[in-house]
Amino acid sequence: MTTTENALYTASAVATGEGRDGHVASTDGQLDLDVRISKEMGGAGGATNPEQLFAAGYAACFHSALRVVGQRSGADVGDSEVVADVSISATEQGGFQLAVGLEVTLPNLDREAAERLVEQAHQVCPYSNATRGNIEVALSVA
Repeated sequence: MTTTENALYTASAVATGEGRDGHVASTDGQLDLDVRISKEMGGAGGATNPEQLFAAGYAACFHSALRVVGQRSGADVGDSEVVADVSISATEQGGFQLAVGLEVTLPNLDREAAERLVEQAHQVCPYSNATRGNIEVALSVA
């Protein structure tokens, strides 16, 4: 288990206002955004939302993991791309849950090699490790 004592990096962000209709900022000033409930969920929209931020983070993290495992195996991961779709839905218990779809494009690899690399990246990616067993994550190769 990672603790703050052995962490390589710790990100810190503050949420203020009305939660999903409020403001988020990283404590280092690099991120400073209004957040709004999406129109699809009955909100005003017009700003980013937690699901978009999670999708952006997961896509970037998974793409990095993909490039690391590609480099280790000597695979050509040039022109690769990861699209993360994050869905939110209501649970029967009255709460909410997330689901993720990761669509990976590896134009320089055949399908079998691409699928193998995607599975390896899924074992390396910190987001995948954090969500494993907690939410549905579907992997696909475009």
